[in-house]
Amino acid sequence: MSKTPNQKTKLLHLARMLLRQTDEEHPLAVAQIIEALARQDIKAERKSVYDDMEALRLFGLDVQCRKGKSPGWFVGERDFELPEVKLLMDAVQSSRFITQRKSDTLIRKLEGLASVHQAGQLQRQVYVSGRIKVMNESIYYNVDKLHTAIAGQKAITFKYFDYDIARKKVFRQEGKRYMVSPYGLIWNSENYYLVAFDHAHRELRHYRVDKMTEIVVTNLDREGREQHRDFQLAEYGQKHFGMYGGQELKVTLRGRRDKASLVWDRFGQDIILVPDGEDYFTVTLPVVISPQFFGWLLGLNGSITLAGPKEAVSAYRQRLAAALEELP
Repeated sequence: MSKTPNQKTKLLHLARMLLRQTDEEHPLAVAQIIEALARQDIKAERKSVYDDMEALRLFGLDVQCRKGKSPGWFVGERDFELPEVKLLMDAVQSSRFITQRKSDTLIRKLEGLASVHQAGQLQRQVYVSGRIKVMNESIYYNVDKLHTAIAGQKAITFKYFDYDIARKKVFRQEGKRYMVSPYGLIWNSENYYLVAFDHAHRELRHYRVDKMTEIVVTNLDREGREQHRDFQLAEYGQKHFGMYGGQELKVTLRGRRDKASLVWDRFGQDIILVPDGEDYFTVTLPVVISPQFFGWLLGLNGSITLAGPKEAVSAYRQRLAAALEELP
């Protein structure tokens, strides 16, 4: 058989064909494979197809052959199983910090992990209308820059903004650049946050990544290492309810034993609960006191209460009293 110019790419075309067009429910017969290769100006015979399948199998592709009523070749196990792709797709669609345009782009790429037949099924299952998305398209690339700075332990500069009623950017600090040393990224309350050491205020702060713009990774080494030698990103996220700032205090919570899971769900399974009589427990842990923390307590309808310290209890009382006064 004389070789065509595309003959050298035969295995590549065959692998792509199997990955995109076949699965356990949709095998390709040898005749279909030969016909598809011919459309690429690649000649093939039945015996050579069998040899190619064996070569792909030895290379690591899970090529399988089905016999019986619907005979043919297909790819069995893939790098990502279909349920895993579904989870990834739903995570992308649910992520508030990824714009709708970028979500659609990522979804199309994830579809490439499955066969075309499975991709159609994924499109029907993953779509959920009305999900809130951010407007800042550059967040997709901001995250990559921030990871670069964190890995290289370098400081960054950026501008920080809010949106006004007309959806126009209003820069904080009159448009002056912030300089911080990044320590980590947290996905909290459906938003992405950068936790960093603020050079001007000499303390750890956090920033919404979708509100950051014009990020520059500098050649300056990261600061704050001596003050925050034992910094733990997970602990930082647990203390900040809704990632709002405030005074950090060690508070004592008292709750009913049947509500212990509420504490573990919020603060992690490593939190130790101390029995308080037959029906209650107490737990002492660091928390950043903020209206969001008080809102979390209020939403538990008395099943978990704030027992101390006095300054935290007093602040809670004041917040509740202020809320009552705000009612018409």
